Amino acid sequence: MTDSESTPLPRPGFFLPPPLVYLAGVGAGYCLQRIWPLPLPPAGVSRALGWIFIAGWALIALPAVAKFVGARTSIIPGRESRVLVQDGLYRFTRNPMYLGLALLQAGIGLLWGQPWILVMLAPVIVVIQRFTIAREERHLELRFGDEYRAYRARVRRWI
Repeated sequence: MTDSESTPLPRPGFFLPPPLVYLAGVGAGYCLQRIWPLPLPPAGVSRALGWIFIAGWALIALPAVAKFVGARTSIIPGRESRVLVQDGLYRFTRNPMYLGLALLQAGIGLLWGQPWILVMLAPVIVVIQRFTIAREERHLELRFGDEYRAYRARVRRWI
């Protein structure tokens, strides 16, 4: 983790709060399943996979949030980043919180037996990438310069 100078920069901004984007994907998938049902693997397999994905969410997203809290920087995408967190899970993925939410959405779809929720994960990721992550990355590059560029070159965006 590294601190940046306290020079105010434009906030990264965001289209919608990411949890709401994922929730919209769950809602849209649920509705689509009611209109055009898709088959899902047997309930036992689906439920087991669902719990595995939800466990993955907990194992990824919760420590990622804890890193931000410990670094005293905001987890809210529209706020200015004070610290570039590069340790913990951030050594492997630049976006563990979004990756965790994707796992949660997939887990919900599997547990509920709603394959459309899984299908809706693709457009959700596109929205998150375009309207949240891209803006965050511009902000981080302005804020941390070469340090962020080096981090970005070394660590993948998702996995």
